[in-house]
Amino acid sequence: MSTPIVLPKLGFSMTEGTLADWLVADGAAVMQGQLLYSLESDKSIQDIEAPASGRLKILHAAGAAYPVGTKLGEIV
Repeated sequence: MSTPIVLPKLGFSMTEGTLADWLVADGAAVMQGQLLYSLESDKSIQDIEAPASGRLKILHAAGAAYPVGTKLGEIV
């Protein structure tokens, strides 16, 4: 069973965010709570934590903007 990594809504008016950087390589082991990626919105940059433990599978590249709710990757 996998855990999806979705782009969160950080503010009331936020509709998209920029995946600034993955902090963990594709296929690497991650622990729940470990910093996973940096998300840039129009007001701030935040590091987002892994929602579960397992191996990271990246589905979208860093450096692009994605709508809130986009599945960026998964932890398997």
